[in-house]
Formats: sequence, structure tokens, C-alpha cells
Amino acid sequence: MNFTSTLFLFLFFPIFLIIYFLLPNIRLKNIFLLIASLYFYSTGEPIFVYAMIISIIVNYFIAKNIHSTRDKSKQKKFLIISIVLNIGLLAFFKYTNFLIATINSLFLANISLVNIPLPIGISFFTFQTMSYVFDVYYDDARNDSIHYQKNILDFALYISMFPQLVAGPIVRYSNIAKEIKSRKFNLNDINDGLKRFVYGLSKKVLIANSMAIVADRAFMLDPKDAGFAMLTLGAISYTLQIYFDFSGYSDMAIGIGKMIGFHFPENFKNPYLAKSVTDFWRRWHITLSSWFKDYLYIPLGGSKKGFNKTIINLLIVWVLTGLWHGAKWTFVLWGLLYFVFLTFEKHFKATHNNKSIDRILPYFLCRIYTMVVIVLLWVIFRSDSIRSAFLYIANMFNITNRGLVNSQSLFYIKDFLLIYVFAILSCTNFFKILPKIIFKNPEKSYVYNILSIIIIAILLMLCTLYIIKGSYNPFIYFNF
Repeated sequence: MNFTSTLFLFLFFPIFLIIYFLLPNIRLKNIFLLIASLYFYSTGEPIFVYAMIISIIVNYFIAKNIHSTRDKSKQKKFLIISIVLNIGLLAFFKYTNFLIATINSLFLANISLVNIPLPIGISFFTFQTMSYVFDVYYDDARNDSIHYQKNILDFALYISMFPQLVAGPIVRYSNIAKEIKSRKFNLNDINDGLKRFVYGLSKKVLIANSMAIVADRAFMLDPKDAGFAMLTLGAISYTLQIYFDFSGYSDMAIGIGKMIGFHFPENFKNPYLAKSVTDFWRRWHITLSSWFKDYLYIPLGGSKKGFNKTIINLLIVWVLTGLWHGAKWTFVLWGLLYFVFLTFEKHFKATHNNKSIDRILPYFLCRIYTMVVIVLLWVIFRSDSIRSAFLYIANMFNITNRGLVNSQSLFYIKDFLLIYVFAILSCTNFFKILPKIIFKNPEKSYVYNILSIIIIAILLMLCTLYIIKGSYNPFIYFNF
């Protein structure tokens, strides 16, 4: 089931909310939320709900054993078992055919690929499960038990909660531990959550899906025939598409969470306003970056064991970050190139009196450098192969390729001009600053509050019309 489907918007979610708020206590709400979440996941591919349930049960008992034993060597063994099982589950579903294809390519073998459907959101719920076991392990080392959950149903709820189950944010148990046990419901949270949900829905349906039309067309064309203008427009369109697609889902998840009393972590902070590649990764998919930092980079030694060891640690993190996104060499290259640029910026800082690149170079140069890197790396991310990515980029820089503009690019610019304007403005703080300029204190303004309700209603109506007349457009990160 998709957040942007009529089934979810007009049947599942309204019925869920009505029953949820009618239930008299937290325990019943939690049980109902767990059942609803398992049902939500099973509508995609029913058999895979069993894989998630098995993962929940196995990791619950591993964490329980880590917490109950005082033997450090046994705790470490249980942790290793958890890592092997979780990575094994992820590898089986996600990387089996990638491994077979790589072996076939390297050794000219002819091993048949196997038909293994990918469970939706497996990378997300596996990382949540692993973070819980890691936290229990590290808590026990500190004689703490903040993260340990005795109740298996509460643990199952944490892993399977439907708002953020299939595409994040990646929620740590500590983020919602108290709210699982006790949470307050107020009209402000419900109102803010509904607004956030509709804004996220609008990002996906009105902006991301529109940008997808242009991006898909550009990446379908032969780069040699497409022309500089169409290729550049396609790259920019995909840059906007993936941001509004993914951040739209995060907004919807955070909004639903807020409506039912949970406060999930933010996943994006205006990433396209970044002044460096390092700054970009502080703003983009924040929960994934912090996961790799806390559970891989720091345990490997982080930046405390000299420059060379830091570089090796970064290399490991970014190869795995690329692979986390998908089983293709384009994702590996995408991760490796981010490693290269982050290493360059780290070296720049080390050789310039600990001053980062954005503190040395002019602001506009930093912005141009950062966005060029981001856009070009999204081309690699979107491409079907490394060869097609290089062909696309090479022809992007060939200005003589059908001239600076052509009829096809002009057609799309004309057709989607308003969407491009709204998309670019939405990448900034424009729509946050504008009400403060007009109303000075918008929260206390009656006119502003009425306008907000009208805007939300219009956006919801437009999204509904687009959804009814449009085709199925799943979120990009459902594939990861």
C-alpha cells in the first residue's frame, strides 16, 4: 500500500484514525497500531511480513540474551550473531543476483539469476533492528538499560510501525521509547501532523511526479541525440525529483507519527542549500548518515586514529552507503565518488588551519561547486549502468550537441515552468520566511490561520485529482 494511493488516503488511513482515537488507553492503541502496521506491510507482498516477524522475534531474543548475561564474550558473540543474521537477510534478498552477475562478468560464467522479489523497505527495518541490538549491547557495557525493551509486542511495534516502515526516517528506539509507553495527544500535534502530511503528499504528487516525467524522458533518450539542453534539464529534474520524492515521504511519515503521538527525527534540512559536500550530508537523509556514523564509522575508530585510518574508515562507510542504496555498480561508484569529495574537503580543512572549504572560498563558488557535484552524482545514481552514466555526463558537457536549447527542452520547460519555480523555491526557506514578512507573527494571525486551512484544502484537492487521473508512482526509496 502506498501513501499516495486512494486506498490509503480514503479508506485505510481514515478508518485507522477513527478506531485509533476511539480506543481508551495506550495499550489498546499500541496493539491496534501493531496489527494495522502488519496489515499495511502485508498488502505489498503478504509473504514478506513473515520475514519481518521472524527478524523481530530473532533480534528480540538476541537483545534479551545480551542484556541478561554478564559475560562480555557471550555478549559479543550474540552481537556478532545478530550482525551476521541481519546482514545475511539483507544480502540474500538484495544482493544475491548482484553477486551472481558480478561472478558471471568476472569469470565468464553462466550462472542463472534467481527470482528473488525484494521486500519493500527491507534496508530500513533491518537497520532499525540492528540499531536496537547495538544500543542494547553498548548500554550494557555502560551498565545502562535505556534501550532494552522487555515487551516483545512493544519491540515489534517499534520495528513495524507503518508510517516510517518502508522508507524512513530510520528511527532509533530511544527516539520513541517513552512515547510507546506513554504519549499525550493534543490538537496542535494533530493539526501540525495533518499539515505536514499534506505538504509531503504535495511534494510527491505535484512536484516529484512532474519532475519524473522530464527526468524519465531525458534518461530514456540516446545521450548523443538528446542534446545538451535536454540532458541538463533531465539531470536537474531528477535532482529535484529524488529530493521531493524522498523528503515528501519523510514529511508524510513524520506527519502521521505526530497525529498519533509519536515524534520521529527529521530527515532533511534544506540539503540543496549546502555550502559543501560535507554540509550536504549533514542535511540529506540525516538518519542514515547518523546510523553509519554511530554504528560503523565511530566503532571503526572514526577520525581519532590518524588521517590514513580516517580515510580507510570513510572508504568503508561510503562503499557500504552506496551498496545500501542498491545492488548495482552505479550505486557503488556513487558512494565512492562521495568518498572522494568528502576526503578532498577533509584534506582541505586539515591543510587550511582547520577551516572548511566554505570558510575560505566565496559563498557563490561553494554553492556552484556543491550543486554541480550533487547533480552529476545523481546522474550516476539514476543511470542503469556506469557506461550510460558516463555517456550522459559527457554529452551534458558537449554544448555543441544540438545547441544550448532545443524544441524538446523548451517544450518541457514551458509545460512545467510553474512546477520548476515552486520546486526551486521550496528547496529554500522562501515559504517559511514569506508568512513572517507578511504577517510578522503568523501563528497569532487569524488571517494567516484561515489562509493555511484554505491552502491545505487546495493542495489536498489537487493531489486527489492528480492521484485519481494519474498512474501508479511508487516512492523511489521503496526500492531500497
